Amino acid sequence: MSGPTGFYLHPSSSLHDTGWAHPEHQGRLRALASSVGKDLLTLHGHVEQMPAEVASVEDLLRVHTSSQIDVVRSACAMAAESETIVAIDGDTRVSSASWEAAVGSAGTAIAAARAVAEGKIGNAFVATRPPGHHATPDQAMGFCLFNNVAVTARWLQAHGHAERVLIVDWDVHHGNGTQDVFLSDPSVFFLSLHQWPHYPGSGAAEETGVGGGIGYTLNVPLPGGTSAAEHRASFEAAIDAALERFRPDFVLVSAGFDAMAGDPLGDLLLEPDDLYAMTRYVIEVAAAGCGGRVVALLEGGYDPKRLGLGAVSVIRALAGLEKP
Repeated sequence: MSGPTGFYLHPSSSLHDTGWAHPEHQGRLRALASSVGKDLLTLHGHVEQMPAEVASVEDLLRVHTSSQIDVVRSACAMAAESETIVAIDGDTRVSSASWEAAVGSAGTAIAAARAVAEGKIGNAFVATRPPGHHATPDQAMGFCLFNNVAVTARWLQAHGHAERVLIVDWDVHHGNGTQDVFLSDPSVFFLSLHQWPHYPGSGAAEETGVGGGIGYTLNVPLPGGTSAAEHRASFEAAIDAALERFRPDFVLVSAGFDAMAGDPLGDLLLEPDDLYAMTRYVIEVAAAGCGGRVVALLEGGYDPKRLGLGAVSVIRALAGLEKP
């Protein structure tokens, strides 16, 4: 890896208000930022906070339909006008700040990918909020408005920074939206390990792609209660299997911290040390052929304190520092 690890956080992300009773509440990002702040002595000189940016509608349209974008924009406008939280569906809520948070998260993920692609930093962690991997091309769902990781992958391809992108998703929930975007596309390999059966109901091992994309989706469903050791062994085997058929020139990680033990929305048993080891494996194995070009994006993680500890572990792993 050449250059420091970039840390990215759009200021509007912490203002996206779903209500304190909602699992994806504002305290998540505060806890993450606080944990990173407490680790500054170790991170100093190795991790740099980088400027945030905003995605254009053109960026979003590479993944999402115009009607999906309009639904989100309208709901956010309604929230601003009524000064209330507006529900898009039973799970997914917006406030007056949510449009800026959504385009800010997608745009900041793009900014991170661009900085890595141009060699300004070695790799990056982006504290994207709202999360993205459940957002399909035509539907906001599962707390997600726009699919940050898919928008970033398409931006890299559109601007000639990558032809083949590997997306690794270790969130406790299957990234159904990301899978939908790339299901028939052999230029993006989607690898997901997730609890099964669980929300949103997709992600069976038999789902491997359609048409020209067959073989470029790899789902590894894990039963609740899977030991951390077995989980990590499955993760490494899945990465190895993906690399047997696909050589990426950029790696994106949907980093969900709800796969850790004790998360209120999951029953998997990873610890921060496991996420550290998994991140190192991605860097050392998956990214070995693409100059270490990795950007990790925040997805789930609903125990704020645990989310903060996990994020510090992933950031240290990206930076090549010792685990906490």
